Amino acid sequence: MKKQVFKFLAKVNKFMLPSFTKKGLDISKASKIQLAVIGWRAFVTQNSLN
Repeated sequence: MKKQVFKFLAKVNKFMLPSFTKKGLDISKASKIQLAVIGWRAFVTQNSLN
């Protein structure tokens, strides 16, 4: 059940949240909001794979 929720969230993230790697964002110059988005996407991805 938990894995299915995170897989759904991963699909939603793909369409709703921006991809900073495609934009060539430098992590050291990222704002707090951009870092939060990166962290959220990483958290969801990690939990959907486990």
